[in-house]
Amino acid sequence: MLPEKIAAWSIRHRAVTLVGWVALVAVALLSGILLDGESRRSTDPGESGRAQTALNAQNTFDPLRENVLVEAKEPGSPPFAANEELRRATEDLVTTLTTGGSVADVRSPLADGGAERISADGTSGLVGFSIAGGEKDIRPNFEAATARVAEVAARHPSVRLSQSGDLSLSSVVDKGIREDVKRSELLSLPLTLVILLIVFGALVAASVPLLLAGTSVAATFGFLSVVDDFTPINSATTVITLLIGMAVGVDYSLFFLRRQREERAHGHSIDAATRIAARTSGHVVVVSGLTVVLCVSGLVLTGLDNFTGLAISTAFVVGLAVLGSVTVLPALLSLLGDKVDRGRIPWLGKRRTTAEKSRFWSATARVVTRRPALWGGLGAALLILLTLPALGMRLQDPTPAESLPKSMPTIDAAVRTQEAFPGAVYPATVVVTAQNGGPVDSPALRSAITDLERRIGETSGVLNKPIAVGGVDEAVVVRVPLSGAGRDAESDAALAKLRTEVLPETIGKVDGVEYAVSGRTANARDFADRVIERMPLVFGFVLLAAFVLLLLAFRSIPVAIVSIVLNLLSIGAAYGVLTWIFQDGHFASLLGFTPYGGVVGWLPMFMFVLLLGLSMDYHIFILSRIRERRAEGAIAAIVRGTGTSAGVVSGAAVIMVGVFSVFITLSAIEYKMMGVGMAVAVLIDATLVRGVLLPAFLALLGERAWRRGRKSVAPERVPELSSPNA
Repeated sequence: MLPEKIAAWSIRHRAVTLVGWVALVAVALLSGILLDGESRRSTDPGESGRAQTALNAQNTFDPLRENVLVEAKEPGSPPFAANEELRRATEDLVTTLTTGGSVADVRSPLADGGAERISADGTSGLVGFSIAGGEKDIRPNFEAATARVAEVAARHPSVRLSQSGDLSLSSVVDKGIREDVKRSELLSLPLTLVILLIVFGALVAASVPLLLAGTSVAATFGFLSVVDDFTPINSATTVITLLIGMAVGVDYSLFFLRRQREERAHGHSIDAATRIAARTSGHVVVVSGLTVVLCVSGLVLTGLDNFTGLAISTAFVVGLAVLGSVTVLPALLSLLGDKVDRGRIPWLGKRRTTAEKSRFWSATARVVTRRPALWGGLGAALLILLTLPALGMRLQDPTPAESLPKSMPTIDAAVRTQEAFPGAVYPATVVVTAQNGGPVDSPALRSAITDLERRIGETSGVLNKPIAVGGVDEAVVVRVPLSGAGRDAESDAALAKLRTEVLPETIGKVDGVEYAVSGRTANARDFADRVIERMPLVFGFVLLAAFVLLLLAFRSIPVAIVSIVLNLLSIGAAYGVLTWIFQDGHFASLLGFTPYGGVVGWLPMFMFVLLLGLSMDYHIFILSRIRERRAEGAIAAIVRGTGTSAGVVSGAAVIMVGVFSVFITLSAIEYKMMGVGMAVAVLIDATLVRGVLLPAFLALLGERAWRRGRKSVAPERVPELSSPNA
């Protein structure tokens, strides 16, 4: 087989192989530094994307707006209109911001017509302003304005000034992502090393997979810096790539290294054992890696550039992990020889030197194969039971205030402001442009905007005041507060009313203009609509790709179908657990999140695509071991194949569960959901599916599992270098 030939060449040319890998990583890192240009901006789908494109076409940009909520710290204080301290603090704030020169368009509840900036319960006021200056001035002016707000707050200790807005929220989100990246790096490497030490019992052997995975991830990041010039690669993709790269890189090395140890224990030389490992486990690694890449490439069919970037990054890191496993790993093992077992850990080193079959999983498989219908039915029923909560899954993206902990001052400010002035934190942004280009501002448009304000006043509780109107070069931007929390059903209904009723009857009646609505609610709604629209296409492609690859690998239609069905059962169970925990709010305090009544809209499709690819690792590895032993009889092959593969699969699963559990420690609820969902699916797949359902289904099929039409698939040829018990 090709992996064996590549490994044999790598063993004969160890120096060239190792130097070549180092050079590849160096070139990737240097290209990321030398060829790193301007990052490609992501474009939202649907109407929000059209609004974004219209704004990007202007010579100037939409000013970023900030809000400061003014309220008394002590409960039971007089209302805003009668509270002299609140009014003095508001006057001080407006004066300080206006004279600073860092802001523009300051709007106060104390100004003429400012009554709309006093909350419905009368307890608080809202001061709004735009960050002044050009693009280079935005950050320093924002920091200056924030410092002035803090100065005013210090002068009025009985008043709470809570700032939130466009730049405040984006800054805290960016900071959270940066901290999450650092945390994932700090946790994933030591955690993986500890697990590998337990699996191998020797420091050198444990370091080899970690070294290969780490260099694969580093090279991927280098290449992605170049790819980012053409396809958006966001910060979330970076975190996901890091953890997926560590998981698959270590798993592939683990498959290879454990098989090589097993063959060495059978008396083969180091190079001979390495070639056998390449022919068997190396083949599994190649097929598994190809399956992951093909499955994840289905994300491209969504037409969403962020998903395209994620597909490219995953393909890069998995492809490099596969390449390193069949080239660098054989060369490195040949070079190290017996030194790979150095640095043995007391009580672990001696026991872990050889790969032994698992008594527990062998006994489990033996029990299951005696009554496969019973155990298979019970196992399938349990997974279906776990899936049931997913029937009530509600796809809804969280707002920043729902995603991040409320212990962050900006998040707390956003929550308070949203409660007092619904929609002020996450308004809809209506971008109005001329159909034939040129300035759009006209008396007719201004009259239509006045009519729009009137209509908003008539739809209290759906669309809210205060609205903000501003010019952006030749366009006009109108910000309309929506009711609801920002991304819930109430906000979606308000957005739909704005798009389908209010705007067509006001701005839509002005000749020669066109408009599009964006904003956080609109972006999330349009993104979710695109995901739901393309989901059947993506699912169909991924299932077909997985089926074809399994068919080519095992030449058995029943095996391909059974593998896919079992994966669907484990994914469905993971969906159910995800819904039960995060949507229904179980274990919220333990996991450190606040439930908001939904599941991130893009997560189910992402989990489906990635899990179907990753979980095939175990199935392909176990099925390959079972096929090797078919000559011993169908049931004996199942029992021995399950038992001998248990150590590798258990170790790989523990590593994946550990790496994905790192997501749970991150701050954003999206990462926590992903971590729980992925970890649960892998755990189910490596235990219940691997130990009960797969043996049960194969036992029920018997020899029919390995038939293609009228022909029976021959057992895999045992390598000439291998002993009869290999």
